[in-house]
Amino acid sequence: MAKGAKARAAARRQRDKWKSKRWFSIRAPRNPWSFRVIGETLAEEPEMLIGRNFEIMQNELDGDFSKMHVKIRFRVVDVLGTDALTEFIGHQMMQDHIRRQIRRDRGKIDDTVDIVTEDGYYVRFKPLIITRERAKSSQKNEIRTIARNIILKTGASSTWVDMQKSVMDGELEAKIKEGTSKITPIRAVMIRRTQLIQSGVVVDDGPTLEEIHAQERADAAAVAEESDVLAAAEASADISEPSDDGVEDEAIGGDADNAQEQDNDDSEVDYSSLKVAELKELLKAAGKPVSGKKSDLIARLEE
Repeated sequence: MAKGAKARAAARRQRDKWKSKRWFSIRAPRNPWSFRVIGETLAEEPEMLIGRNFEIMQNELDGDFSKMHVKIRFRVVDVLGTDALTEFIGHQMMQDHIRRQIRRDRGKIDDTVDIVTEDGYYVRFKPLIITRERAKSSQKNEIRTIARNIILKTGASSTWVDMQKSVMDGELEAKIKEGTSKITPIRAVMIRRTQLIQSGVVVDDGPTLEEIHAQERADAAAVAEESDVLAAAEASADISEPSDDGVEDEAIGGDADNAQEQDNDDSEVDYSSLKVAELKELLKAAGKPVSGKKSDLIARLEE
């Protein structure tokens, strides 16, 4: 066999890797997001997903458009069926947003604080504080100390889930701003980055994955049932209402002979008291156009 023929035969025997891959749903952690679906990914085997990172903007996660500059990070820790379960491993603010906050006449204080939460999670926080005016070195050191103490005390008395919530909704930043404003006016406080270094005790609060699947199936069935009801209502409305192009509707139109008798007695009929559908029936029976406003229909009948 020629060399080219061997190569073509080998290419035909080679397995197409894309055909062997399948889609997996990426789900946020159980607490506090209740296994919410945040994305999809492809993989050939479930084991290949373990350790894979996934990023999403905070406004896409919770709908808070004031957090469009915050990137949330998750890591896949387990795969059940077609669901890839993740854990929250931190967040990061976009650099362009941080650069817009810094000006020549403002002070900048940043720090790195490592904490251990109440449930044993080892987490690294990187706060950034911007003053309204230039700050002295002594003021910066004091502000840094106050911010570090607030983060350490809050972390020691809170779980990792509570720290996530306080960072994402700005509660921790508000505490730091309130404590450091005694030294000098503060323009902004940002936790520009958090990083999970070591996991602790996993809390099994919130619904299970089976309960989430059942709720999703119930929601899908409710949506399908609502769609069927709306479709049936629209169909019945189409049957009961007369069409605008003059097509006869037997459910409303009645008998054409009755319309002809009414046309014979048109001198005795008060057309203004009739409905548009009835006027159109009279015009159809008389072989006249049925388009136009009610006044046009009455004038056409009185001709």
